[in-house]
Amino acid sequence: MKPSRSERQRSAQRWVIKVGSSLLTRSGGCLALEAIGDWVAQLADLAGADVEPILVSSGAVAAGMGRLGWRERPSAIHDLQAAAAVGQSGLVQAYEDRFAAHGQLSAQVLLTHDDLSDRQRYLNARNTLRALLELGVIPIVNENDTVVTEEIRFGDNDTLAALVANLAEADLLVILTDSEGVYQADPRVDPHATLIEEGEAGDPALLKVAGGAGSAVGTGGMRTKVLAAQRAARSGTATVIASGHAEEGIRRLRQGEHLGTFLHPGRDALVARKQWLANQLQVHGRLHVDAGAARVIREEGRSLLPVGVTAVEGDFRRGEVVSCVDPEGREVCRGLVNYPAHEVRRIQGVSSAGISGVLGYLDTEELIHRDDMAVL
Repeated sequence: MKPSRSERQRSAQRWVIKVGSSLLTRSGGCLALEAIGDWVAQLADLAGADVEPILVSSGAVAAGMGRLGWRERPSAIHDLQAAAAVGQSGLVQAYEDRFAAHGQLSAQVLLTHDDLSDRQRYLNARNTLRALLELGVIPIVNENDTVVTEEIRFGDNDTLAALVANLAEADLLVILTDSEGVYQADPRVDPHATLIEEGEAGDPALLKVAGGAGSAVGTGGMRTKVLAAQRAARSGTATVIASGHAEEGIRRLRQGEHLGTFLHPGRDALVARKQWLANQLQVHGRLHVDAGAARVIREEGRSLLPVGVTAVEGDFRRGEVVSCVDPEGREVCRGLVNYPAHEVRRIQGVSSAGISGVLGYLDTEELIHRDDMAVL
């Protein structure tokens, strides 16, 4: 029998708390220092109660916009990077001062997609987070917006928070937003829309009711938060999507109170290596597989053989991450491919016994071994 949401909230030892841009900034772009002080006090209380909190904070770009006098979020990447550079120092200083007032050490951790897509850098980031938590330091994580490019961005800090939850193997992900949670319909359109208090992270119906774009200063909407919950579930992490305006909200969640929408993981956690594979935001190619191959991968967890491949997209090298899709275009898995793209095109549809006859050598019979594969 799975634990109740109250039990999960009370027993969670490692929390990832994400605070969005719309909560961190007032109209005009200046930081909401009173609200920041309130969240910091609650996080310090968590740390004092033998809980390990990790804060994922948006707000650098928004704070920079305020300092620069910009009313609308720019679209050019260099303008976004400039705003982040201007705003980041003020944002971190605001946290540092308020944590220090509670006798609590904090540390800034800036990540890019490359830090999590490269296996060695991923492990380094994980070890750094663990070391900080063991030292009693609260990590403050944000995307390194000053150097990141559009092609390798996480896209939004909801996604980043989910990846941090996987990285740290967190028990609970709390996404604080300007909404009460996930509703059965858009409450801005339907005044009778009701809040979904509890569900499972993998429920497709949640994506259907999730809204679109976020606020003028942020990049996420409710859809990104539901997708983040799905991603966090890969490490067995439960997710709460709740209002950041709720008084004493973090403390109340710790006490087991039902605030916002609680999403159970709803599945067994993937082992760490397969979490890393599943969470690759950019893949280097795509393999189309037939229905039989898709079925045995999904239902039996088997390796992918060349005979099951019907088409190849992309120009990837041996050892890079590729995605496999079924005849309906649905993603089946992601994994490390054992042959480069030009050779996969030559052996697609070929039995394992025929690989050496086509290529003149045999590296391995499997195109993607099940140990190097994350089934989605």
